[in-house]
Amino acid sequence: MIFKSLPLIFFVLCFHSFTTADLNSDEEALLTFAASVSHIKKLNWSHQKSICSSWIGVRCTTDNTRVRTLKLPGFGLNGSIRADTLGKLDALKVLSLRFNYLIDLPPDVSTIPSLRSLFLQHNNLPRIMPSLSSRLNILDLSYNSLKGAIPQVFENLTQIRSLFLQNNSLSGPIPDLQLPNLKHLNLSYNNLSGAIPLSLQGFPKESFLGNPFLCGTPLPQCPETPGHKRSIWKTEGVTIAIASGVSIILILLVILILVCFFKRKHRQQSSREPGQSGTIEKPEGNSSAEEPERRGLVFFDKSSHNFDLEDLLRASAESIGKGSHGTTYKAFLEDGTTVVVKRLKDVVIRKREFEQHMEMIGRIRLHPNIVPLLAYYYSNDDKLLIYDYVPSGSFSSLLHGSKVAGCTHTSWESRVKVALGAARGIAHIHIESGGNLVHGNIKSSNILLTPELDACVCDYGLAPLFGSATALTPSRIVVGYSSPEVIETRQYTYKSDVYSFGVLLLEMLTGRAPLRSPGHDDLADLPRWVQSVVREEWTTEVFDAELMLNRKVEEEMVRMLQIAMSCIATTPDQRPTMEEVMRMIEGIRRSDSGQTVLGEEQA
Repeated sequence: MIFKSLPLIFFVLCFHSFTTADLNSDEEALLTFAASVSHIKKLNWSHQKSICSSWIGVRCTTDNTRVRTLKLPGFGLNGSIRADTLGKLDALKVLSLRFNYLIDLPPDVSTIPSLRSLFLQHNNLPRIMPSLSSRLNILDLSYNSLKGAIPQVFENLTQIRSLFLQNNSLSGPIPDLQLPNLKHLNLSYNNLSGAIPLSLQGFPKESFLGNPFLCGTPLPQCPETPGHKRSIWKTEGVTIAIASGVSIILILLVILILVCFFKRKHRQQSSREPGQSGTIEKPEGNSSAEEPERRGLVFFDKSSHNFDLEDLLRASAESIGKGSHGTTYKAFLEDGTTVVVKRLKDVVIRKREFEQHMEMIGRIRLHPNIVPLLAYYYSNDDKLLIYDYVPSGSFSSLLHGSKVAGCTHTSWESRVKVALGAARGIAHIHIESGGNLVHGNIKSSNILLTPELDACVCDYGLAPLFGSATALTPSRIVVGYSSPEVIETRQYTYKSDVYSFGVLLLEMLTGRAPLRSPGHDDLADLPRWVQSVVREEWTTEVFDAELMLNRKVEEEMVRMLQIAMSCIATTPDQRPTMEEVMRMIEGIRRSDSGQTVLGEEQA
């Protein structure tokens, strides 16, 4: 009997040794990975702890023989991942490294045969991996730095159900991806161009927004191709078509000449008095040498409007605000268009510098959470900026005017939605400008709202127009929102924007405006007041009483308060970046809405 049992005993011992070695190899691969890539948050991985029950971010198979899931979101992983580390986890099904600072992923990771879900959103990856596991169900590469064309490697993802590539810099046409299992697709906010292929036309337009040169269903139809135009010239009626076209052009030229003649005659017969009752004040100046620079507006490509300076001056207008940068008007053009015109005051930089700065602002890519600069005008006496009109007021009016107006949209969910949109807009400005542009004037009245309560950041990048840092007067500094270094040195930076945004979050949480007001001297410095309350005891006394009616959101409010406190750190280096702030608020938004990532498991 003993001899008969020896083969079975030998098999059991060998099998145990084999599975232990597999788990040991997974452990060694993870420890090597942790030692080779820098990370901000500490990992508790060690040989002294059980990998399957104690290691943070690690989950094993049901029989504890292999590592099945690795999730390290927001751990501050920085740089490149070394090959022969994570790639050795050949039983891995779910890998989530989202919200980090990774710049590269080795091929042996993206091609793990067992991998089903790969979450890499919100990193700094510059390119799509050259090879991917054909068994992937979910791939999220959104919010990275991806450039170039969408590679053909995606055609091999025959089992893919969810593909997210939004908010990158991908360019060129979309390949005809024949992916029979694809249910969720997002290619929005890239630089893609051309016609949407037939195989992808069943997805909603939200999957393709933010690509101005894309066309075809579900977006507007593409213009006629050159080949189609050539076929028209081959028809029998080509002679008639040419004759008709020439006749129409001649008639239009005659009409244009007559219109120009009567417009000039009209201008000579009438003078427009500057004022505030009905029109925007006409730019001043008597020198004929100034005429060439006064004839028209300078438009950016993102504008589809068709009007000139004379149209703007003829428009009926109403003043909607007067601030430290100048007066803002809402102008109603004759064609029914409504735009916002900001007339700047006390601009001291020269024309060339002004134009260069406007070009920098105008190059900011379209984004749903910023108000684009459409055009500008410069003369020695007047400087005008033209923006799209956003119809539903500002965050300030939502927070502080709602009780008077009877508005009921000041719920926690609404405030978080606005805060997240504003954070995305400001982060977009910081990233898009390549380090050359900051907002410089963040406050609740500069966060405009759409009817759906989407935040639109306005008035960004204007501080440098008013001279050097030493020339900035205290009246141009919004004291309640300004960081200590701005008040002291008059110098705006990315981190001073973060401080101002932190004050905005405190305003949202407390319901109290940070600006000094008569009879409320104790609220002149909102950050200091909140810090004093928190220092004495972590209490809900800082929160708006209206928010405290819903105790279910108290935990999210405390988390948002923690984000705000990190933003208003006295030392700029201790503050997070706006991109990091955006990610932290996105985490609150997901927990608040109960949103989960599509797929078998949450990333």
